Amino acid sequence: KRGKMIAVQLLVNVGDAMGANAINTMLERITGTIEEVSGGEHIARIISNLAIYRRTQAKTIWTKEKLEASTKGEMNGEELIERILDLYELAVATPFRAATHNKGIMNGIDAVVIATGNDFRAIEAGAHAFAGYEGEYSPLTKYYKDKDGNLVGEIDIPLALGLVGGAVKVHPLAQLGVKILGIKKANGLASIIASVGLAQNLAALRAIASTGIQTGHMKLHAKNIASQAGATEDEISVVAQKMIESKDVSQISAENILKELRQ
Repeated sequence: KRGKMIAVQLLVNVGDAMGANAINTMLERITGTIEEVSGGEHIARIISNLAIYRRTQAKTIWTKEKLEASTKGEMNGEELIERILDLYELAVATPFRAATHNKGIMNGIDAVVIATGNDFRAIEAGAHAFAGYEGEYSPLTKYYKDKDGNLVGEIDIPLALGLVGGAVKVHPLAQLGVKILGIKKANGLASIIASVGLAQNLAALRAIASTGIQTGHMKLHAKNIASQAGATEDEISVVAQKMIESKDVSQISAENILKELRQ
């Protein structure tokens, strides 16, 4: 609507850096040449967070037995796999489910990105843009059965991460996070983060397909409510459990349980 525009893409191998500063500096440096060649004026000189050339893949297999054990025997492993596959196909079919499916992936990814001093907002933007890169918003993971009937999970996601420059080199907690992971290269960090995203996604699908997501959510919520009601560290779990058993997770319930405990 504003007239003809030319988008010039500069592809840079930034090694173990996230690359924003290096790329933005390069883009600003070559602006004059681009304007001269094109006969136009620059509008923007900025990195894109849709890092399609920095994609990371991870894959794993969950056996029927492992999945059944994860439900403490409450659900048959084969039945659970079928339900998870149905959930996955629902995410393929509608962006309303796909958005929350991918949000579950990012629950795990963002945590590790933040813990290692990287920019989780850039990773989020790139991941969701990539999910819609081919025209329709789709899941970032894929699920299917192998020849033995076990569940196979795969993830393919752009991860522009850095281990040099930025907060990772100056923030002590970021340095500690990297040390705990024991990685030396950015692609090693990307592999771990993609794997965490895949595992987190399966955990959410398993919960939805079996007991329902609220079982876990309400346990966490109950602990938060107990803490807000004034429960000490030793009292929080007891108060939370009593609220869950009574199916009344509320501030008033927490306060009443706390009074009874202390009497």
